[in-house]
Amino acid sequence: MIRAHFVEELEDLKEQIKDLAVDTKYSLDSAIHALYDANLEQARDIIEADAILDAKEEKINDEAVLMIAKQQPVASDLRRLVSAIKISSDLERMADHSTNIAKATLHLGEGHGIKITPELREMAITAMDMVDLAVKAFEYEDISLAKKLADMDDVIDKKYGQIVKEMLELTAINPEQIQHIMQMAYVARYIERFADHITNIGENIFYLVKGKTYDLNK
Repeated sequence: MIRAHFVEELEDLKEQIKDLAVDTKYSLDSAIHALYDANLEQARDIIEADAILDAKEEKINDEAVLMIAKQQPVASDLRRLVSAIKISSDLERMADHSTNIAKATLHLGEGHGIKITPELREMAITAMDMVDLAVKAFEYEDISLAKKLADMDDVIDKKYGQIVKEMLELTAINPEQIQHIMQMAYVARYIERFADHITNIGENIFYLVKGKTYDLNK
């Protein structure tokens, strides 16, 4: 009976993490739309909503710690709880980067006159696909799916390098717009970091399944 209740709590925790992942993906999607549409109201909404995601992460952590204290689990059950704490932390940090993109949108303001490179949207789409894959890998505890995250992260890293180069070239010919141009470089960095945290999640899934650490960037 006690074991059955513990399994139910683990499943509930798993569902909370999947729910947080969906919210985190939505935060990036909304932030990118706000950026391209110069929708300052939407950007402000994203910033305000970040507190909700913070609270969800805190709830997951509190429940996982309490389960460890009460049940004193070992082996795979302990790894599931430790992984839950680590994964929820990465998801919360990913949402912080979406918030940073929203802040960059506010900084750009209305009528800045700069064409926003489509590569930022492409980076974000790949990052959101990574979230979907990570959730699937987590749900089915599938390390073969988790390993694929590294290849997708490489795509984002390459685009990030291209965008930074492009932004530097733009500042050379448009020095009067350097502050606005740099905001786009920052956005690229935020998306790149968002993806890095998804790679961390993949590594935690590997730890969950195999009981040992694994560097997906090897």
